Amino acid sequence: MRRRISGRIGVLAVVPFFRRLGFHVRRLTGGVDHSFFVRLFGALAAIVLTASVLVALSEGPRDDVGGFFRKVGTSIYWAVTTVMGSGDASYVTTPGGFIISWLLVLFGVAIVGVITAALVGFVIDFILKEGQGMGASGYRDHIVVCGWNSTARELIAELSTDEYTTKVVVVHDSDKNPAGSGVYFVNGDITNADDLRRAGIEEAMAAIVCPADASNGADMRSILTCMAIGAIAPTVRTVVEVNNPEHVDHFLRANADEVVVTSRIASRLLARSSLYPGLAQLVTDIVSGGEGSELYRVEIPDECIGLTLDELSARLRSDHSATLLGVNRDGVAFVNPPSDFRLERGDDAVVVAESLGTLAPLRMSHDD
Repeated sequence: MRRRISGRIGVLAVVPFFRRLGFHVRRLTGGVDHSFFVRLFGALAAIVLTASVLVALSEGPRDDVGGFFRKVGTSIYWAVTTVMGSGDASYVTTPGGFIISWLLVLFGVAIVGVITAALVGFVIDFILKEGQGMGASGYRDHIVVCGWNSTARELIAELSTDEYTTKVVVVHDSDKNPAGSGVYFVNGDITNADDLRRAGIEEAMAAIVCPADASNGADMRSILTCMAIGAIAPTVRTVVEVNNPEHVDHFLRANADEVVVTSRIASRLLARSSLYPGLAQLVTDIVSGGEGSELYRVEIPDECIGLTLDELSARLRSDHSATLLGVNRDGVAFVNPPSDFRLERGDDAVVVAESLGTLAPLRMSHDD
């Protein structure tokens, strides 16, 4: 499913918070004896009801059945407010009523105190666990960065400047968030299925796997991560940074969708730059955020369906100040197609532009 950024509803921003809250509730209550809380609330209800009936007998009419039950109803309200600490002390006037009121305060407030302490403990635990990376992201259609290195640091900085404003989750075995504020942190093992689930891998738009260092062992660990992601979230697009070009086939067999060998890209760019001065600076400016033109993958406007590539290029240039680089169709890139090539519904374009402007970015979800 393709979505426009404008289609997002602001109120849904609170949904991840409630999903995280639900995760911690399940975590804390998983090993708790639920019957204890049932008995606790049952005891509180019994105390309130008993006190209400006794106060009605002590304070209300005994010869009028209807008046007695109305008094019981009023007494229940008084008992509940008394337990909550805001009851009307003048409601009882008899010695029996005073004794019942004191006992209600003694036992009722004590039980409420236990429940309040449990709630406060949960809030404190929630805050501490979230800060330690022991929570669950609760996001949907986000990007999960598995592992941490200099590449991960740079790509998060790049994503933060992009107009897609996609949420990012980092999974890394560390005591604190290496990415800083604005990025959700999951402290865990990138090869562990439970830790990947806490990062929301099953509902992620994409996963980026970064090796911990430049060794072959780091590549092997990245392969295990790809296998884990493929096992629990086969529809998630997985992009992997690879150290050794000889391991590319292993990554493809491990269900990696896109493999990036950084050393190979760098060496080829250096070679072309030595032949054509300024090429490296031009490529860097296109693929990086910040000032200057950027690389975008956008939806093709409906009015452009059926046009040739030359006609689309002229339309994008005149209407959007964007330069067309190629068209994608069913996963195949057409950079220099034949002259009779015409656009079809479902195609998308790669352009270079100062900003998206009125163009709609191609937004992928975890269902794609």
